[in-house]
Amino acid sequence: MAAPLAGLMTAGLLAAAGGAPARADAPAERGGGRTADGVQLEHLDRGLAAVATEEGVFLSWRLLGSEVTGATETGMTGADFNVYRDGELLGTVTDSTNYLDAGAPGDAEYRVAAVVDGTEVDLSDPVAPWSEGYHELPLNKPADGVTPAGETYTYSANDVSVGDVDGDGTYEYVVKWYPSNAKDVSQVGYTGNVYLDTYRLDGTLLHRIDLGVNIRAGAHYTQFLVYDFDGDGRSEIMFKTAPGTKVTRYRADGSVASERYITMPREDVRNGWSHEDDYRLSAEDYYDHVVDMFRGWHEHPEVVAGNWPATLEEAFGIDPAYDYPLGREDAEALADHFMDVYAPARSERNNLRAFEGFILDGPEYLSVFDGGSGRELDTVHYEPGRHDDGLMWGDYAMARIEPGNRVDRFLSGVAYLDGQHPSAVFARGYYTRSTLVSYRWDGHRLREDWNVDSGWTPMSNPFNDSPHGVDGTDPEFGTLTTQGYHSLSAADVDGDGRHEIVYGSATIDDDGSLLYSSFAEMPPGSADPGARARLGHGDAMHVTDIDPNRPGLEIYGVHEGATSAPLGYSLRDAATGEVLYGEYTGLDTGRGMIGDVVPEEPGYETWANHPEGGTDPDGVGLWTADGRNIGAETPGTNQSIRWSGDLTTQIVTGYGYLGEDTVIEDWQRGTLLTAEGTTTNNHAKGNPSLVADVLGDWREELVVPTADSTGLRLYLSTELTGHKLYTLMHDPQYRAEVARQQTTYNQPSYPSFYLASDTDFADVPVPDLWTPGGVGALADQLTGYVRGDDVNRLTAILLTPSLALAEARMARGDHRGAADALERFADTLERVRGISEPARAALAHRAETLIASLR
Repeated sequence: MAAPLAGLMTAGLLAAAGGAPARADAPAERGGGRTADGVQLEHLDRGLAAVATEEGVFLSWRLLGSEVTGATETGMTGADFNVYRDGELLGTVTDSTNYLDAGAPGDAEYRVAAVVDGTEVDLSDPVAPWSEGYHELPLNKPADGVTPAGETYTYSANDVSVGDVDGDGTYEYVVKWYPSNAKDVSQVGYTGNVYLDTYRLDGTLLHRIDLGVNIRAGAHYTQFLVYDFDGDGRSEIMFKTAPGTKVTRYRADGSVASERYITMPREDVRNGWSHEDDYRLSAEDYYDHVVDMFRGWHEHPEVVAGNWPATLEEAFGIDPAYDYPLGREDAEALADHFMDVYAPARSERNNLRAFEGFILDGPEYLSVFDGGSGRELDTVHYEPGRHDDGLMWGDYAMARIEPGNRVDRFLSGVAYLDGQHPSAVFARGYYTRSTLVSYRWDGHRLREDWNVDSGWTPMSNPFNDSPHGVDGTDPEFGTLTTQGYHSLSAADVDGDGRHEIVYGSATIDDDGSLLYSSFAEMPPGSADPGARARLGHGDAMHVTDIDPNRPGLEIYGVHEGATSAPLGYSLRDAATGEVLYGEYTGLDTGRGMIGDVVPEEPGYETWANHPEGGTDPDGVGLWTADGRNIGAETPGTNQSIRWSGDLTTQIVTGYGYLGEDTVIEDWQRGTLLTAEGTTTNNHAKGNPSLVADVLGDWREELVVPTADSTGLRLYLSTELTGHKLYTLMHDPQYRAEVARQQTTYNQPSYPSFYLASDTDFADVPVPDLWTPGGVGALADQLTGYVRGDDVNRLTAILLTPSLALAEARMARGDHRGAADALERFADTLERVRGISEPARAALAHRAETLIASLR
C-alpha cells in the first residue's frame, strides 16, 4: 500500500494520527479487527489504452466494479467519462467505455476522467497511442543451457499471469520461461531449469526466480499463483520450490542487486540437504534406485500387511529363486529381469534402461514471494509429499511403466472459500490418489485451511494392476480418484456466496467436504455395460452460466476414458453434478470448448473433438446449451477470447510449434486479427500466454510472445462496442480463473454470470467488493492535487491525519475502523478552505466509495 503524502507528513502529525501509515512492505494483519463484508479484489486504475488505427485513435478504459449503480438494456450504469486529447475535451461517453477519435494524429496524448453527478471525480494518467496496433513488453531471455547428458537447450516465453505487485493500480506481468527440452511427466530425459520473471509493462525486470535443477520442466510441474492473498494491496507469487531455488533481484538500471536461495526448513538442513544438491537421476542412478527398492521389498508396509506379493518373483510371475531380505547381487539380478524382460514384455515402449532426468527424491517445498521485490516470505514443506517414486501411486502397475508420472501431477488455483478472502489451493495426483490442500497467507506465514485426500487406490500387485477408476481408501473422498482434470476451477456452484473447487468430475465444497462425485451408467458397447462408473478424467473443462434459462452454473467437460468412461463429453449441473446431456464416444475425447458462436441460439454452444480419431475424427458436432445438435462443423478448441463488441465469443487459433502466427477467428465473420510474428505455447495445445481483461474495457486482451521470445505483445480489440460493463477482473470468479489460467492445460477464464450476445444485464451482479489499495489511491490523489495547486499544503496537512489513521487501521485488518477514519477525512474535507471545488468533489467521491465498501 502506498504511503500517503510522502514528504508532507511530520513526526508530530503521525503521532497525532495514532501511528504511521503502513510501510510499502508491511503485511496486513487478520483476525484482530473487523472486516468488510465485500469480496477482496484489486484496486485498479482506469486502465486507459490508446491504439492508432486506420480510422483514427481507438481508446478503451475500465469501468470499475465500485462505480456500478445498476443496469440498462445494453450494459451497466455508473460513471460517465470525459475524454481529453492534449487537454481538450473531445466529448462525454455514457453508454460504453471506448471511443474512436476519428482522423486523430498518432502522436496525441489522451486522458479520461470519470464523471459522477456532473462532476469529474478522477483523471487518468496520460497515454500515447500504440503505433503498431499492440504494445510490446521487452523480455530478458535466459541464456541457453546444457544438460548433464550434453544436450543443448534454449528458452522461450511460456505462460503469463498478472498481478499488481507494487500497489499502484496497474498490472505487472509474471512470465514463465520454458526450456526447449521441457517434457510431459511421462517422457524420459533431462530438462533445463524453469524461470519466473516479473516485469513492469515498460519491460523493467524486477526479479527472476530460478527454480533450480530439482524442479523438472513440463506442463504438470510448475503451477504459479499471482494474487494479493494477504490483502495488503500487493500481489504475492506462490508455487512449488526445492533446494536450489534462487531469487535474483535487479536494480532500475538492470544490474543485479542481490542473489539469494530460498530458506530451507531447519530440519532439512540438519538432515544434510543443501542447495548444492542435484536430485536428477542418471540412468545408472535409476538402476541403483530400483536395486535399493528391491532390497527393501520385505519391509514395505503393503508387503508386510499381505496386500502385495511377498516376493518379487511372485509379482513378476516367475519361479521363486531368492531368499529375503535380498542381498545386493540378488536384487541386481531381479532388477535386470525387471528392466530387460518383464517391463518390455508389458509394453514395447518400456525402456527403463534409458530412464533419466527425473527427480524422485529430495525435499519439496511451497514458497511465497513478495511480488514486487521477489523477497521470499515463507517456505513450508509441500503437502502431501511424493511418498515414493510412484510405486504406491500406480506408476508401475499399468502396461506402460512410468516412474514419477502419476505422483508428479500438480494443479493450483485461487478460491474465495469464505466468500471474502482469497485462498490458495494446491493439488497433487488425480489418476489414482488425489489430494488438495487449501492455504491462507496472512502476511506472516502460510496456514493450512483444509486437506483433502482420497487415500491410496488398493492394488493386489503394484507391478500388474488397474488402479484407475478404483476408489481410494478414504471413506469420504475415496471416489475422487480418476475424477481430476488437468485443471480445476473455483466457482460458487451452490449459491452460498463461497467458492467451491470444481475438481474435474467431482466438486469439493468450500469447507473441504465432498459436495459430489459424478457417476453415470456405462452404455452398450462400452467396456462394462450397465455398470455405474465415474465420468472420469479429462483435458478440458469450463464452468460458468452456460444455459441462462436454467438456474445456477453448469460444467462442460470432455472425458478421455474412451471405452472405460460412460461419456465422452457432458454438460452437468454445477450444483449437483447431474448430467444434463452428453454422449458416449468410446474415444479419448481430448478437446472441448464453449462459447456464444451462434448468436441466434440462446446460451453458449458446446463442442468437442477426438485427437485419437476413429469413426468420428472431427468431433461431436455443435450443440446448444439445452442439448440440441445444430451442425457437424465446429470452431477450434485452442482457447476462447471475448474480442468482439457484440458480446459473442471468438477463438484463438494457430500452432506456434508449426511456425504459424496467432490468429483470432470469429465463427460467423472469419479472421478478426492475425498477430504476425507471434507464437502460441504448449505445443499442440496452441495456448496464448494469457487471455484476460488486463487493460481497457471489459473485453479480453491477447497476450502472446514474439516468435523469438524477445518480447511479449498485448493486443487489444479496437472494435467499437455499445455495451458498458465493469472490468471482468472485478468479478471474483473471473479474477480467480485468470490466476488459475496458467495451470497445466490452460483453460479460459469465465465470470460468475452469463455473458453473451443475449445477456440480460439486469441479471449481471453489481459487485460487492473492497479494495486494499483504495486508501493509498486516495492519498495519491490528494498528493496529485497538491502538486497541481488544487490543494494548498496547509489544507493537505489538515487532511493527512485521518488518512494516516485509515491506513494504519487497514494494515491491522480493522476495516470498520478505517471507514470511521475516512468519515473524519470526509468531514474535514467539507470544512477546509484552500481547495478547488473540483478537487473537493473528486476526493469526497472516492472517500464515500471507500467508506461504502468497508462498512
